[in-house]
Amino acid sequence: MRTGVRVVRLPVGPGRLLGARARLRWVHLVLGGALLMPYFLLAQVFVGVLAGGVNALASTPLIFIAYGFSVPLAAATAVFGLVRQMSVVAVRALCGVPGELLAEGPARSWAARGRTAVWWSLHLGVGALVSGMSLAVPPMAVVMILLPFVSALREVPVGSGWLSTAADPYVAPFLGFGLLAGLVLCAAGAGALLARLAPVLLGPTPADRLAAAEERAADLAVRNRLARELHDAVGHALSAVTLQAVAARRVLDSDPAFVREALAAIEDTTRRTVGELDTVLGLLRDGDPARPDAAPAPTLAADLGGLLDRTRASGTTVSAHQDPGPVGDWAQLPAIASREAYRIVQEGLSNALRHGTGPVELHITVTDRGDARDVPGGKDSAHRSLEITMTNPPGTGEGAPPRTAGGRGLHGAAERAALLGGRVDAGPHDGMWRLRAVLPLGGGTGGSSGGGSR
Repeated sequence: MRTGVRVVRLPVGPGRLLGARARLRWVHLVLGGALLMPYFLLAQVFVGVLAGGVNALASTPLIFIAYGFSVPLAAATAVFGLVRQMSVVAVRALCGVPGELLAEGPARSWAARGRTAVWWSLHLGVGALVSGMSLAVPPMAVVMILLPFVSALREVPVGSGWLSTAADPYVAPFLGFGLLAGLVLCAAGAGALLARLAPVLLGPTPADRLAAAEERAADLAVRNRLARELHDAVGHALSAVTLQAVAARRVLDSDPAFVREALAAIEDTTRRTVGELDTVLGLLRDGDPARPDAAPAPTLAADLGGLLDRTRASGTTVSAHQDPGPVGDWAQLPAIASREAYRIVQEGLSNALRHGTGPVELHITVTDRGDARDVPGGKDSAHRSLEITMTNPPGTGEGAPPRTAGGRGLHGAAERAALLGGRVDAGPHDGMWRLRAVLPLGGGTGGSSGGGSR
């Protein structure tokens, strides 16, 4: 029957007492003793002044009093955030504690700093005791072991009581070996204790976990953004270039003019895609989206015409109906809406090239009468929005892959729309495949994606 009481096993056996891990933990304790020395020297000066100007190092009681003052003095300095970071590095390297159990970065909250102060006190305080024993016990143990064999040692007064040169020479060697065994046990036990306490005192707090989760979320958002850019730019280019090359090969002998047009479109598509790819790789390399040599992001105003021409060069008929409506000109659209709308149109055309079998009809309009149901959070019908509707016959031939839900492209388009408070729906509609996107141009509150995807 389990009672919920955790049993702490002390290190036993030569491997656990003198193995590599035990030796590293011993080094960790000695490091703690060395780190306590500045605090101890400051405390012994203070204690010596209080004791009437005497040398505190000349009195054993004053030494322990100075030690008692030095530990809380060290704890007070542990409130600095970098102390935890330094302690975590030492624990990982020397105590054999898995890194996932320890916190990353400096302590930010006062709760984390308090726990770090307790750890700092234990590490330095216990480490100082073990360090003192490591310096004093081995020489005394050697003297006790050699006492029966070196008579001159019995004439030198060293130690006190049983642990002195006045002890029975036949018992002294056993006492010497006992001192060494006690030192090893104390060092191994103290090292194991600190290793068990490290995850408790240096582990992540709820604030640390929240900060780490936010950092992972931000990193994931950046990765998703880069994945969308790569998918939309490179995926569309490969689809368009493939179809352009296929169309050119089929009429290579009969329509040289079309072949030249298709080759020119391939050249233009690849050149533009290389520029966009270089921009995305620049973000991956140095995180700087505003490099002077970076290719500008495509927009409806500047790049929609070229996108339609390159699509038509693959042999696909595209009918485009554009109505800027109240904004007057695509150049007047908000920059982010223009960029995301271009990518959504690009993804829709890519899907039409890969999956469709007939002409594509594209409608892009701006209206002041958007239905509130089209925009998540919409409260009335007087909402200016950019609407994109694209229809074409669903693929039914042998070479047309089926349109199914779960593809990355339209999920990415839905994410783009959701960032602006809009939505994307895609799926069968009146015997055709329809993609419809609504992007609010003002007053959007954030939204979600909907519909099927391919």
